[in-house]
Amino acid sequence: MAYWLLKSEPSAYSWAQMAKDKKTGWSGVRNHQAAANLRAMQPGDECFFYHSNEGKEIVGIVKVAKPYYPDPSDATHKFGMVDVAAVKPFVRPVTLADIKIHAKLKEMVFARQSRLSVSPVTAEEWKTICKMGGV
Repeated sequence: MAYWLLKSEPSAYSWAQMAKDKKTGWSGVRNHQAAANLRAMQPGDECFFYHSNEGKEIVGIVKVAKPYYPDPSDATHKFGMVDVAAVKPFVRPVTLADIKIHAKLKEMVFARQSRLSVSPVTAEEWKTICKMGGV
């Protein structure tokens, strides 16, 4: 199993909406590096759900439910998407600021490239952030 971080602006799609929907297609990714990360995802992989711009914090965990497939919202037919299902919310949100100052997370891809909408997370980073978030 691999671990990932997915970013969403809460005004576009929030954790509250994810929890209500239970499952959704993760579409709209148009950055080639982020799209390559989506292509690498497999069912069962777990992902942090991060509120970007508003809040800037990890608020929950989702699981990949369906592997990469064409994104119907992409007119160029170059990009795809995955389906994810809600797993659980964080007890305490973990902010980008918290991540950037934590010694074990300084090399995290997300800490160095926080604009990337889909990024890998190591198993050690996953455990550290879950502990910080109370899950």
